[in-house]
Amino acid sequence: MLPLVAPAALLRCVPLLAEAAPISMAQALSDQASGDFGDLDAAEILLEFAPLSQPPYGLAAFGLAISVLCGLTFSRMVSLRLDGWKQDRLALLPLARPETVLPWLGTILGVTLFIGGSLQVFGFSGGAALLVAFVLSLATAGALWVQLTRLMRQVEAGNFRAVDFDNFDEFF
Repeated sequence: MLPLVAPAALLRCVPLLAEAAPISMAQALSDQASGDFGDLDAAEILLEFAPLSQPPYGLAAFGLAISVLCGLTFSRMVSLRLDGWKQDRLALLPLARPETVLPWLGTILGVTLFIGGSLQVFGFSGGAALLVAFVLSLATAGALWVQLTRLMRQVEAGNFRAVDFDNFDEFF
């Protein structure tokens, strides 16, 4: 005869599963006692009914699309600004104009969604993945903004030189 009361160890092993399942532990124990599920125990019966969500591949793909589109737009805006400077000596700075800031912010959003969705695929919780992704995106985008501003300042001053990526002292 199978017991109708779940042992405490079993309840400790599946607390999240028991909350997510559309049936209760009592119903799972009843189903186990009926024998309809063969040799499955109550926890395995709960697992049969638990909704398992799919990883957010769509979120990562959507973020990738946003970041690529906004990144290409940002690149085009910067190149148009450089072309205007070459032809008519229009001011390169300040860089923080709406036509360049909006694609830059869109790129940050897209990269955040892409990295956050990718981290969720590997098991991170949604909030933690998006927080880590936002911090990484913001730090990278901030460094990019500072470097781009410095390069444009050099171009305007006429003392532009090649960027040396091996010398990290120039970046900070």
